[in-house]
Amino acid sequence: MSTARNTIANYAPFIGVRYSFSRKRNRFTSVIATVSMLGMVLGVASLIVVLAIMNGFAGELRGRILSLVPHGYVESEEGGIAQWPLLKDQIAAAPGIVAVAPYISEKAILGNGRTRRGAVLTAVDPQMESRVSDLSSSIIAGDLDSLQGDGFNVVLGATLASILSVVPGDYVEVTVPRLTVTPLGLFPRSKRLRVTGLFQIGAQPDGYQAYISLSTGQKLLGSKGKVDGLQVKTRDLFEAPQIMHQLAAQLPQSYVVKDWSQTQGSLFRAVKLEKIMVSLLLLSVVAVAAFNIVSTLVMSVAEKRRDIAVLRTMGARASGIMAIFVAHGLVLAGVGITVGALLGVVLATNIAAITAAVENTLGMKLFDPTVYFISELPADLQGFDVALVVAASFLLSLLATLYPAWRAASIAPAEVLRYE
Repeated sequence: MSTARNTIANYAPFIGVRYSFSRKRNRFTSVIATVSMLGMVLGVASLIVVLAIMNGFAGELRGRILSLVPHGYVESEEGGIAQWPLLKDQIAAAPGIVAVAPYISEKAILGNGRTRRGAVLTAVDPQMESRVSDLSSSIIAGDLDSLQGDGFNVVLGATLASILSVVPGDYVEVTVPRLTVTPLGLFPRSKRLRVTGLFQIGAQPDGYQAYISLSTGQKLLGSKGKVDGLQVKTRDLFEAPQIMHQLAAQLPQSYVVKDWSQTQGSLFRAVKLEKIMVSLLLLSVVAVAAFNIVSTLVMSVAEKRRDIAVLRTMGARASGIMAIFVAHGLVLAGVGITVGALLGVVLATNIAAITAAVENTLGMKLFDPTVYFISELPADLQGFDVALVVAASFLLSLLATLYPAWRAASIAPAEVLRYE
């Protein structure tokens, strides 16, 4: 008897597979099983594609914004750094530091005629700035080197220039939160600057960022040879937090050391949170498909009551009956998950080509670069995301099979075979 029971238990998965692909099932049960598998396919594929697109957007955002944002900053708690050349050389000699550049930053109001716009005015040294950021390669009109010298010139973001309706050669009025004492009273400090260049990175800084020379910034903001801080570029973007932490230990406590994950952290945390929320919403689609398996198995148990009773009289244990129907449900889910994962990987890998084909078919541009800052859907397919989706789907499917399998194991063979 023990041998018979072990044999039934060993063959439980095979019986479950046979039930899954049996042609003798009720037609309605077959329809429900097919719908469950299709729901699993769509849910898994959609989740993989959306995660790849979210990764692509996050990478695109990180690349564009961090092309202007340095890897790290060093500032003083005392309000400005007077002996910044000495500090610059000290920081440049630290391990992992590639380049260092001074800066002065202040909020300002830029105007042209009746149009006014708030902006961030940043004073930099053009040659040093090119070593810590990609600003020079983002210039679309004019030249960053035009900021060199004592001329009162400014380089604007393309969107900001469009709002102010200015082009290189025009002038803008800059008002900063500094007061000028005159016989008539106190007035905000303002200066007329000539636009000598435009830059564009395809992100939010295009709409509020403006650059002037370091000497112009010191005159306009009254810094008197001081700078607000030093921008730092590390050997690797993702090593910046560790490198800047080590640098902080080498500098006096009067200096504040930050890295890009602190200055831009809220933005990327918001993107990460959005990815998690979208994933949970799409995972609910997979959950619905998984729990449709409950309906399929309940009907399958009702159909196989006689088979279950026969197996129990042959010595099958309740655990063996449960294993049969757990295997039955997991096979149905496994087919849907496998097809969905393959379909999702193919779609995520070729999403740009698919988008282009749809645009050509419809004769329209789905993603206007002037509106969305992108011309196509970015996608970054990561193996960890695919594995996580597949694992979560299998877990939900396993949970969905437990109740029907328990119902099957609870069937009393004597009650079923009484009228046979």
